[in-house]
Amino acid sequence: MNKEYEPDWEQPVNRIEEPAVALKSPVNGVKQIVTIRLDVDMLEWFKSAGPGYQTRINQVLREYMDAQRAAASQQQ
Repeated sequence: MNKEYEPDWEQPVNRIEEPAVALKSPVNGVKQIVTIRLDVDMLEWFKSAGPGYQTRINQVLREYMDAQRAAASQQQ
């Protein structure tokens, strides 16, 4: 685990269960190439589901971002 970041595991995360069929980016499929460091076990877990692991990681991050935005808009 990254020593600089300690996740708050007690904070609830709202997941919206949707079929994994439409994983297109809402911004016309525009992607930015980045380098990111992930924990080995987490990366292995995503890769173990087969091809498309980067798309799955992107989808999980998008769901988290959407949930945070929704929570922020509800607080206002």
